[in-house]
Amino acid sequence: MSRIVAIFGATGQQGGSVINHILNDPQLSQGYKIRAITRDPMSHKAQQLAAMNVEVVRGDVSDRESLNTALTGVHTAFLVTVPDFSPHALQVEFDAAKNVADAAVEKRVQYIIFSTLPSVSRISRGKYTKVASFDAKAKAEAYIRSLPIQSSFYSPGSFMENYITATLLRRASDGSNTFVMNMHISPRTRIPLIEAAGDTGKFVGSILQNPHEYSGKTTHGAERMYDLEEIAREIGKATGEEVAYRQISEEEYKASIPFAADVVAEAMSYFEEFGYYGADTEGLVTSGSVSSDGKLTSFGEFLAKHQPKLL
Repeated sequence: MSRIVAIFGATGQQGGSVINHILNDPQLSQGYKIRAITRDPMSHKAQQLAAMNVEVVRGDVSDRESLNTALTGVHTAFLVTVPDFSPHALQVEFDAAKNVADAAVEKRVQYIIFSTLPSVSRISRGKYTKVASFDAKAKAEAYIRSLPIQSSFYSPGSFMENYITATLLRRASDGSNTFVMNMHISPRTRIPLIEAAGDTGKFVGSILQNPHEYSGKTTHGAERMYDLEEIAREIGKATGEEVAYRQISEEEYKASIPFAADVVAEAMSYFEEFGYYGADTEGLVTSGSVSSDGKLTSFGEFLAKHQPKLL
């Protein structure tokens, strides 16, 4: 008999990737029945899932009654929380994860897989405190570990999808045909990259295949490390345009960001000074890559697939 796996964030990049991986894996598709949890079961993406014979159920992380209904009969839950950018961002996101975890315990869910991130404030020893989306997930991870439920954790690298946005790549202001990637940190800064929509499921699929092996452990999910100059070169190669990395002042960088400038700038400064996962980032990425249930997508392959246009 198939076990029910509840996928939170089912219409997003990570949740959608997990659903697709389960549906396309002969063993997982036989062992698990998918329940897609979404705030709006009537949305276009939710209806696309329903058309694929996926059970779509309403669940709101701020509505405990809906969570109790959504988690009834569930064996395993994959939980993704959405970053908040209000003045109470850390507490809002932590509370969302806590609500789901508490409901999972109450409804006797057997296993939680939580999409986590490292604590920026802890690793930086209090130097960087504004990256709430990382700190909230780290706090939620610690809380889930304290509960009477089996759990494992997937910690994704930086999403490749974020590096082809119009706000990151702009035409040079000198009238040339060059495009520039402007940031305030060194071009040698190395960042782990993952195609969230394509490859999240490959890591979570491994956990679903061997839940006892991964119990209590954190899987670090990235294809490999890339420095910022290499990212710029790969984009240039894929688009046929001249793309260069340019290091600018932090003030200039913040002025170029349309939303949450202080948070984004601080996150990038943290990556440069302390490493994405801390001092052992390189080793964690290397060891984590072997946990993938299938070949991971390189940044070049990602660009070839999505064919970004520079304007």
